[in-house]
Formats: sequence, C-alpha cells, structure tokens
Amino acid sequence: MDDIPLSLLFLALFFLLLASAFFSGAETGLMSLNRYRLRHLAKRLRAARIALRLLEQPSRLLGGILLGNNFVNILAATLATLIGQRLYPKGELGVLIATVSLTTLMIIFSEVTPKTLAALKPERFTFPAVYLLEPLLKLFYPIVWLLNHVTRLVLKLLGLKEDQHSHFDLSTEELRTVVNEAATLIPQRHQQMLLNILDLEKVTVDDIMVPRNEIVGVDLEKNWEHILKTLSESQHTKLPVYKGDINHIVGMLHTRRILKLVEAREEFNQDSLRSLVREPYFVPQGTPLHTQLMNFQRMRLRIAMVVDEYGDILGLVTLEDILEEIVGEFTTNPADSSSDIESQEDGTYLVDGAINVRELNRVLEWHLPTNGPKTLNGLIIEYLEHIPDPGTSLRLGNYPMDVIQTTQNAVKTVRIDPRLAMRPQAESTEIE
Repeated sequence: MDDIPLSLLFLALFFLLLASAFFSGAETGLMSLNRYRLRHLAKRLRAARIALRLLEQPSRLLGGILLGNNFVNILAATLATLIGQRLYPKGELGVLIATVSLTTLMIIFSEVTPKTLAALKPERFTFPAVYLLEPLLKLFYPIVWLLNHVTRLVLKLLGLKEDQHSHFDLSTEELRTVVNEAATLIPQRHQQMLLNILDLEKVTVDDIMVPRNEIVGVDLEKNWEHILKTLSESQHTKLPVYKGDINHIVGMLHTRRILKLVEAREEFNQDSLRSLVREPYFVPQGTPLHTQLMNFQRMRLRIAMVVDEYGDILGLVTLEDILEEIVGEFTTNPADSSSDIESQEDGTYLVDGAINVRELNRVLEWHLPTNGPKTLNGLIIEYLEHIPDPGTSLRLGNYPMDVIQTTQNAVKTVRIDPRLAMRPQAESTEIE
C-alpha cells in the first residue's frame, strides 16, 4: 500500500464517502415515500414501479443497504487510517487525526446531509437511486439471504416472529387524519363529505329516522273524505298505509301512482287505493347507515320502516335522510332546511322539541351529544330528570336555550339563539 500515491487514496476515500451518502440517503428516501402516492405514480413511472417492488421485501432491502453501507464505511475507515499513517509516520497522532476527521466528514456529508435531503425530497432523491440500488441488491442477494436467515433465527430464539409482508391498511380514524391533513388539496366541502362518509358506520338508522309519532300516513279505517284530505295535504311522495295503527301497516303508497290512475279516468276509491299499495320494507333498529345505504341500493328502494326486536315500528328512514348525512343540508337558512326550526324576526329560532339531535347539530353546526337521547326533548328531560315548566332556561354545554311550551309528557317548543351559542361558555351544563 506504500507505493500507492496519496492522491489516489484521497480520491478513493472521496468516492467511498459518496457511496456511504448514497446508501444512507437511499434508505431514508425509500422509507419516507408515501406508499399511496407511490402506487399512483407506479402507473406511469418506471422508477416508482422499481421502488414499489423493492419495498415489497423490506428485510431484503434494508439488509442490502446496510451491507453496502457498512462495507464502504469500514473500507473508508481503513483508507483514512492508512492516509493518517502516511502523513504522520511516527506515533499514533496520524491515526487519531484520521479517526476524528473521518468521523466528522461522515456525519456531515454521509449521514446528516443525504438523509435530510432524502427526507425532504424523497421522490427526487430515491427515484434516480433505485436504478443503481436494484442491481446492487441482486448482486448482494446471496449474502443478504444468509444474513436475513440468521436474523430470523435469532428472532425466533427470542420468541419473535417476523412478518414478511408490509401492510399499509388504514383504519377509519387514520383515514380521517389523512383527510384532515389533506385540507390544502381537497376543497373544504368535499373534505367534509368524505368525513361524513367515514362517520356512517358510527351512525345507525335510529339516529336519523322519523319517529313513529311524526309519521304521516293513510289510515284505511278513516272515512274516505279524511283519506282524500291526507293525500291532498301531504308534502311527501311516499306514504305508509295502515289500519288504525302504524304497527298494522299494509304497505307503502307512491302518490304518483294516484295521478296515473286519475289520468286513466279510472274510479278512485279505497279498493283502487289498496291496489296501488306496495309491500313495506322493514329494517331492524341499530342498522348502521352505511349498511342501510347499500341495502337501499341493492333492493332499489328509498324508504324503510324501522322495527324493534318485537316487530313494533319505531320510525321511518329514507334514502334522502342518509344522503343528507353525507352532503349536508341543501340550504343555508336553518328555517328552510328543517321544518322543525322556525326563524324569528329577532334572530332566534323556535325549535320543535321532537327534532333529532343530529339534525339540529347539522343545521346549526352545533355539537350536542348524540350518544344518548336522539331528540332535543329527550336530551333536556334526561338532564333535568323531569318535565320542565314553560319559561325554564338552561344551558346544555355551550348552548343556551329557553323552554317555551310543554305538554304533560314532553317538551314541545324551545327557543334558541345561535349567536349566544358562539360565545365562550362554561363546559358544565347549568340551569338558571
């Protein structure tokens, strides 16, 4: 080695430092790549396909990179020692200087700098590197295979098992985090819709159904004049038809079929009305909304009756109700978007106590609890533990409200002021 020119040794050391920087940056860059973006880029970029293929075997990839990195680092240390001995042939000063100098250079130029660049620009650093890294891994394969085999044997002795497959499946909460962090790339409206879709599995038909006491339907036991009045005054296109009680439902009536009957100039009476009724569709309480949405799509239906374990009808749920959970209300005025909210001249709203809590939250952008009672009336009574008198004022969390009208067994009307709800309030629920 003494006959090798010193300049050649320095040049070799320089290239070894570059090689060390290559392996260090390649390792950080590959591990920093966004797997989902990488799968997208793999459709049109060969480098992305190579990177994706390398990442499918992480143990082989890391083994090859570490083998190459350690090899060039050890070789660089040997060369630095020889250079130090050539420069300072007497004593151990040359070895000390070579060790300190090489350590400083490697930390700065072969570790920190390339790893930082690769972490900041993983695609720009990694995509050119994979063209060299892939043949090197094939070259090192026998040694890497032996090292990985020994590593698995050691892990087995320690009671650990290596998973050979790399999984990047995301949970619902992780997907929610991804959507929230992509706020600059996704319009806010679309972002909220995606979050609402993720929430469908947490919400059931019980949360959005029309309760049975509010269901508008046709009672066949009423006189014909009463039935005609119900049909003419109804704002709904589909009505349940029953005998005396909603639990004795006969089927569902689409009012459009009545127009076809009239246009055909056929006689319209109870018998012809019965002929227009279609079989009802029942769903059990507690059915998640995402499941019910798929059921509606599969059965080509838009309305269903919610029943409990005894078969009694609890309420009615429609496809439109589920879609509103995803896209939100179609108007900006709360009074227009819900028949249970009536706008007042002073800026307040009179709210029907039977309104669904989720609907109230959606319309007014509130955050009343939804894991308990489903209606505002139930929420108030659960807290007060009795039917309040008219004029009672209370604050549920950050939301003040006044009870305006009650019946013997329910809160009928509540006045709320959204402007007051925006002010900072105490976290505890209080009654005035």
